[in-house]
Amino acid sequence: MKQVVQNYKSGELALLDVPVPGCKPGGVLVRTAYSLISTGTELMKVSEAGMSMVGKARSRPDQVAKVMQSVAVNGVPATYRKVMGKLDSYTPLGYSLCGVVEQVGAGVDDVKVGDLVACAGNEHALHAELNWVPKNLYTPVPDGLAPRHAAFGTVGSIALQGIRQGEPQLGEVALVIGLGLIGQLVVQLLAAAGLRVVGVDPDPARCELAERLGAAACGDPASAAVEAAVAELTGGHGVDQVYLAAGGGSNEPVELAARLCRDRGRVVDIGKCRLDLPWNAYYEKELDVRFSRSYGPGRYDPEYELEGRDYPIGYVRWTERRNLACFLDLLARGSVDVEPLISHVADFDDAVETYRSLEDGDLKAVAVLFRYPGQATEAVGAEAPAVAVPAVKVKRSPVRAAGTPVRLAFVGAGNYATSMLLPHLTGREGVELSTVVTTTALSAANAQRKFGFARATTDLDAVLGDGSVDAVFVVTRHSSHAELTRKALLAGKSVFVEKPLALTEDELAGVLAAVEESGNDRLQVGFNRRFAPLLQEAGQRFGARTGPANLRYLVNAGKLQHGSWYLKEGTEGSRFAGEGGHFIDTASRLLGADPVSVYAVAPSGNEDLQVVLRYPDGSTATISYVTTGAPGFPKETLDLLADGKVLRLDDFVRASVYFEKSTAGRKRWVSSRLPKARDKGQNAQLAAFVRAVRTGGPMPVPLESLVATTAATLAVRTGLAAGVPVTLAGER
Repeated sequence: MKQVVQNYKSGELALLDVPVPGCKPGGVLVRTAYSLISTGTELMKVSEAGMSMVGKARSRPDQVAKVMQSVAVNGVPATYRKVMGKLDSYTPLGYSLCGVVEQVGAGVDDVKVGDLVACAGNEHALHAELNWVPKNLYTPVPDGLAPRHAAFGTVGSIALQGIRQGEPQLGEVALVIGLGLIGQLVVQLLAAAGLRVVGVDPDPARCELAERLGAAACGDPASAAVEAAVAELTGGHGVDQVYLAAGGGSNEPVELAARLCRDRGRVVDIGKCRLDLPWNAYYEKELDVRFSRSYGPGRYDPEYELEGRDYPIGYVRWTERRNLACFLDLLARGSVDVEPLISHVADFDDAVETYRSLEDGDLKAVAVLFRYPGQATEAVGAEAPAVAVPAVKVKRSPVRAAGTPVRLAFVGAGNYATSMLLPHLTGREGVELSTVVTTTALSAANAQRKFGFARATTDLDAVLGDGSVDAVFVVTRHSSHAELTRKALLAGKSVFVEKPLALTEDELAGVLAAVEESGNDRLQVGFNRRFAPLLQEAGQRFGARTGPANLRYLVNAGKLQHGSWYLKEGTEGSRFAGEGGHFIDTASRLLGADPVSVYAVAPSGNEDLQVVLRYPDGSTATISYVTTGAPGFPKETLDLLADGKVLRLDDFVRASVYFEKSTAGRKRWVSSRLPKARDKGQNAQLAAFVRAVRTGGPMPVPLESLVATTAATLAVRTGLAAGVPVTLAGER
């Protein structure tokens, strides 16, 4: 099997072939699915290994003291041979993983072969294809939790144990100094526990990420904004507790902790930072300084870790194994979200190159995962789910420019058609409303009277066979969209279909079969938000990107009224299936690509969803689709972060773009005036569609993009059922 190792003397990193460990009693043999690189602890070890011997000595004075003690007892020659022998050996890396039990040792009865487990320990949860893990250092993974997320179990336990040392109380205010991997988890855990959190980090991207994940405010340690936020949240008293999750040799974190902590507050050291406590500051406030030892009680106790002797729960409530299980439970229930922390997933075969990229700074990351060969099949017991993105195969027929007027027919005249589409078309120069088709005679007559259609009918075939009709609008219930679109395409019409295009993969395939058969690809789906003037202007102000982006889209969808046909999931699909394409299309428009994978989780008991999309360049988009929010809160808010810039869109009413600092200070663009009403792009979209029909030019959105967005929307249902990320597979 293969394992990542390092020679501490030379600094060499290698992916070494080593023997498979035996399955000893009291533990299990685990085949790794994903292992997590601790971008703090592990990179520190890698960096130290590359130092000179003098540099190594300066970085580890504790080890130098042990060497000097050995010299006094054993003499210089013996000590030298011992030290050089230890340095010039391969040592392992890694301590947090998720994998599948391959063999069960004697005395183990809580898991069986094939079970998914999360594992901990810098001697047992290594970056290796197989690991032997003793009983108290693994725990079963809850049903539905993705293996890539369960691989965070150990670092989650470290964050959890640090918080337990701080003894937080509901309503308190906490300060987290250092917003790396551990700090980001501490922020989320504290927010989940009902605390208000202020974060500190010199990296603005990490500050933005922490705010998205629950922090009330974040900023640079030198910024007055941090002190202002603390003063505002605490009434000037100072925070109740400080969590030191920073590393390095600076003493600024402990000095900042003393300055911002209240009288008799608590300071908890989780990371490895300098702790030269300023005596007066800590004495005058009588600050309580505490240390958090790794994953929790049991750590470094060989009887607990190696022999499996548990501590009675009545005396030690939270051991390292119970912390591990607790963190996985929080992940499974959606109280903590690690997906936004994943900056990169590398194949295990590329482990050495990945470490080098991290060390050189070419890969900037909060969390990096190794993905092991065959992990999908072995981790979940079946092939990794995928949703096909069908290729668009069409020998295009010559497009007949409609000229003027453009004659339009509407199939359906419900609330959306009559309130959001037809008002923008009625009276538009060069447009003639030819025919309206509904299932009841009276609704057709009402639409004809109100909007001036030349004809009203209930006969769809008559409209499709009418050679004077240039384009057909499909604005019916969701379950009929795909079939009506298929028929209209085969009839040679340009088609505007309200979202969704299809509710199943078979329906989508049927639409594309009609495109291929007819040579007619003149199709537009009603994804109007990309046409919103405010969004387009903000995107232009934001400008081009050079690196991956993070996008957060909060949709405060609210509750539906009793009896709404949207609730007929059996026939009309879920709410997200019906309107989720809007938000996926908007994200793809801003990120300039179509997604390659989808991961979705849903809390039990409501329709809320968290959907994470990944894009080819490493960008991610997180769509929070919430039905349980306050109705008075704006429906849609969007944030895009990349290259030191932030775009903020507030419900299509106001937009802002923030730029990184310059000599002139922070630059910011804000939309110059508030529109009279929200403009979500319907008018601009219809204008673009009519223009394409009239001129014979390309449709406003490429068909390939419409198909990719539809496939991504369908993948949400697949992902919810499987509990793992879904690949969007197929030709593009």
